[in-house]
Amino acid sequence: MKINYFFFIVFLVSYQAFSQEIYFKTGKNFTKYDFKDSSGQSNSYLQSGVGNFFEIGISNPLRNKFSYAIGFSLDDYNATGDYSNISYRWDTKYLGINSELNYSVLPSSIFSNNNINFFVKTGLKGSTIIYGKQGIDGVYYDLVKHKEFSGLVLVPHIGFLAKYSISSFGFLSVGYSYSKSLYNSNVNGEKLSFETNHIQLGVHFNINEK
Repeated sequence: MKINYFFFIVFLVSYQAFSQEIYFKTGKNFTKYDFKDSSGQSNSYLQSGVGNFFEIGISNPLRNKFSYAIGFSLDDYNATGDYSNISYRWDTKYLGINSELNYSVLPSSIFSNNNINFFVKTGLKGSTIIYGKQGIDGVYYDLVKHKEFSGLVLVPHIGFLAKYSISSFGFLSVGYSYSKSLYNSNVNGEKLSFETNHIQLGVHFNINEK
């Protein structure tokens, strides 16, 4: 709970400092977990899972075609598996704050009159689990209090973004990013991390225009 309050305070402070654009993004996460047992062996039976993604935030232009964005995110990081005819799955939801630096690869800035712009982006997301269930042949267990999943998860990411201007309304966007968690829990020698391919669609509204 203290982590969630920290996220909220950071977001409010950032809103005062950066307030040129507000955005809403949604999309899909394609997540693969890397679970290693105490002997260092990976679990090859875990398969990629699909989950939803939501983010609301604010963005502001910087100098030299850079822009900065920060927002609240809600991510599903899911996985499925099967071993010896026993099926299992992980369904999780993480609440976090995403900070992101975008660079325009076209000659103009994102706030020009051009209709289309492309960006490369990199960022860091800090998240904490708020919901988690492990299902084994229809029997479900709570993951929230498991040490392998609890705590702060740091997720750096890199990708690209395309934005299309719609008059004075703002922008529509489509993007892709790849991320791999830095958080590697180590409980009794067991380690857990995940990597995600992320596809997004977004709506961006111009505010505080001069």
